[in-house]
Amino acid sequence: MLVYLLFILGLVLLVVGGDWLVKGSVGLAEKLSIPPLIIGLTIVAFGTSAPELVISLRAALSGNGGIAVGNVVGSNIANVLLVLGVPALFASIACAEKGIKTSLFFLIGLTVAFMLQMAYGPINRIDGLLLLTCLAAFLTQQILAARRHKKSEAGADYKEEVGNIPRSGLIISGFMAAGLIALPLGATFTVDSAVDIATRWNISKEVIGLTIVAIGTSLPELATGIMAARQKNASVAVGNIIGSNLFNIAAIMGVTATVTNVPVGDHIINFDMWVMLAVTLLLIALPVFKVTLGRTAGCVLTMAYVAYLFTTAAH
Repeated sequence: MLVYLLFILGLVLLVVGGDWLVKGSVGLAEKLSIPPLIIGLTIVAFGTSAPELVISLRAALSGNGGIAVGNVVGSNIANVLLVLGVPALFASIACAEKGIKTSLFFLIGLTVAFMLQMAYGPINRIDGLLLLTCLAAFLTQQILAARRHKKSEAGADYKEEVGNIPRSGLIISGFMAAGLIALPLGATFTVDSAVDIATRWNISKEVIGLTIVAIGTSLPELATGIMAARQKNASVAVGNIIGSNLFNIAAIMGVTATVTNVPVGDHIINFDMWVMLAVTLLLIALPVFKVTLGRTAGCVLTMAYVAYLFTTAAH
């Protein structure tokens, strides 16, 4: 029983620690007068990906690369089928995002590149640097495009995502320190207990990464999506998921592979990465064809994710 409690505690520390780190970092950035656009595209984007990043780094450095790559692949699948499907059960989601063509192009390109890296794995430092270069190119393009269209004030939207931002220097320091302590501690609890659970149930570590770890690190996005749907404000759901999936590949796997080689199991190569490609194409098709997801579509997506979990767990 203790191992399951440690796993839950680890996930809680990751989510809470990531939130603390984001609040403290944004508060510091505002004190340093960093433009809102830069804060939204970099500090908030990286900060909200901090739980997945520390999980993947901790897993890879401890010789559990299956959890690291499984976390990224599993999170990208969960973000589409679960994070988009469950909120659609509460309210219709209009997938008619504007100004995301470049993001769609980057996402499909990164997904295919990531699949090739996995197929010819292990994912190594050169692969990691390539992913980080793509991330830098994407962020540069986003910043230049926003300035060109004089929409830099839109960067202030990050305040809705971050919530209450600390103003006092002492509180900012406290948030950042607490986040920097909670994140690695949560990663240690989560990875170690996940390995123990995999051993007890006689399943592979990559399956643990693809399922319960991926779901755990996607819970903040799921909670945000459900809240937005209840408030009839789910219009930006697709754009947020595109950004999250893009960062999962480029930032999380990019940083992890740059630090250490990440081996990839046959199950991911033969099955899971193709599921990731399929849901990515679905995610891209939704805004292209301006689809509105209702309760029926939400039910189909959610059930598809449940079917995926059963198929993966049965491996």
